[in-house]
Amino acid sequence: MAESLYIPTDADKASKYEAILPQIEALITGESDLTANLANISAVLRESFGFFWVGFYLVKGDQLVLGPFQGPIACTRINLGKGVCGTAWKEDKTQLVPDVDAFPGHIACSSASKSEIVVPFSKNGKVAGVLDVDSDQLSDFDETDQEYLERLMQILEKTL
Repeated sequence: MAESLYIPTDADKASKYEAILPQIEALITGESDLTANLANISAVLRESFGFFWVGFYLVKGDQLVLGPFQGPIACTRINLGKGVCGTAWKEDKTQLVPDVDAFPGHIACSSASKSEIVVPFSKNGKVAGVLDVDSDQLSDFDETDQEYLERLMQILEKTL
């Protein structure tokens, strides 16, 4: 699957995830370049769901540093425990945020972002980065997104 992606158009969210996860796995399996894999994952998620912003932050020293993404310009560095991404990193736990303005210490990279989900991924038992997905709609993410994005990060971890 080098240049094509099948996205069911009249499907519910879970069915779309079911369709794209094996395609992402095929796309990144055998590719050793992390940047390429993260870029393609970001593109597939944005194309499939039309999310406002999709991207990765990578642990570099004591900060998360912006990695491949799709969407408007983003914050470049985030400290451990700061904002939604820094909290996901610190707690090594998915953060599902229906209203970013209600999240203590939220970092507003874009005022258009209204809800967010951040899923950490690990290498050798330590958080290596986070997948950050933002929406310009309140309460746009739910347990379905969490389940499938966590599965996606497990697929990614196998390539690290």
